[in-house]
Amino acid sequence: MTQLDKARAGIITPEMREVARSEIVDAELLRERIATGRVVLPGNKNHQFHAIGIGEGLRTKINVNLGTSQEHISLDEEIKKLEIAVELGADSVMDLSTGGDLDRIRRELLSRCPVLFGSVPIYDTVMQLLNEGNTIYELTSDRLFRTIEKHAADGVDFITVHCGVTRRTIAHLERKKRIAGIVSRGGSILSAWMKNRNCENPLYEEFDRLLEIAKKYDVTLSLGDGLRPGAISDASDASQIDELVTLGELCERAWEKGIQVMVEGPGHVPLDQIEANVVMQKRVCKGAPFYVLGPLPLDIAPGYDHIAGAIGGAIAAAAGADFLCYLTPAEHLRLPTVEDAREGIIASKIAAHAADIVKGIKGARERDDEMSRRRKLLDWEGMFRLALDPEKARKMKMESEAYAKEFCSMCGTFCSIHISNISEKKTR
Repeated sequence: MTQLDKARAGIITPEMREVARSEIVDAELLRERIATGRVVLPGNKNHQFHAIGIGEGLRTKINVNLGTSQEHISLDEEIKKLEIAVELGADSVMDLSTGGDLDRIRRELLSRCPVLFGSVPIYDTVMQLLNEGNTIYELTSDRLFRTIEKHAADGVDFITVHCGVTRRTIAHLERKKRIAGIVSRGGSILSAWMKNRNCENPLYEEFDRLLEIAKKYDVTLSLGDGLRPGAISDASDASQIDELVTLGELCERAWEKGIQVMVEGPGHVPLDQIEANVVMQKRVCKGAPFYVLGPLPLDIAPGYDHIAGAIGGAIAAAAGADFLCYLTPAEHLRLPTVEDAREGIIASKIAAHAADIVKGIKGARERDDEMSRRRKLLDWEGMFRLALDPEKARKMKMESEAYAKEFCSMCGTFCSIHISNISEKKTR
């Protein structure tokens, strides 16, 4: 039985109890939300880690993408990114590797991973074909599903599968051309293959086969947005919405078989459309957890896309999105460095926490209030302890001319809190 099967049978599993304790929510309420698909507890039977819940009423989670490229292959760097992700409190990582020994890279990262672990099996499948001297057009459904099962057997907790890229959605795209076209790697591969072979997407056409594999290992499906907008002018178009409607139908088919699902979302979306996109997804997909990339509310921030993504992510999460995929300063420019990853993680943590205050998540506002109390006391160690990045906060204070003083070097003796504290002491 999967976690969803057990929840629907009225069973509160040890994993549900663990999540309920960490999130400070009622275990029975959590079970009910899992049973109706509004919360997922991804956890492959072959991967042991502390349970993490994603969805309604829970803390907004963040994902960190790892992985090599054909242009830059360093397993050591990806291991370091994993370590930083865990250190800074990321809730999951995804291996998106496309260069080097993909099986070795995935298995090594997975063996070291104490949080949720995701992958995109179609990348692995295509790289196998290319390494054999073939093209993407030699892709077969059997080969794709063998790769999916390999990832599941290795212990991958959730997989991105672009099931909603269908001949119908591609037809929408061809009738109304976008500025950026298809920006999803998985979506572009499947679209090109479908047009070349004049066939339907095997992930859609053989969806029941996918469900059988997911059932066997209790893998959560992350239904990918293969037609997400890659330019703000492409947002909320017919192709994106048609794909979302298809994903809503597939959610219900997965739930019927006891499979947990998340739905992936846009992409590049103007600020005034972000909330509407979240509301639409929650309605069409019956409250399934929403996993968003950014979203980016502008297209002109290369080098600063982690900030743009944090702005969009905060708005999306406050509106009900449950899971934020981080962006780094290197987005659209290069494979991120270790430092890029650190900057991206903190930006996403800021967005998630800001949204959790709005959502009323237990413990979120309390942490900010405690930080304010520490500031009032000029308790620097207390402030560092509560900071999202304690190491950076401490480093900046210690590098200043006032490193050993009660106040900081910005205001010095003109520090308002310092002055107020002296005044309060005199009046007591």
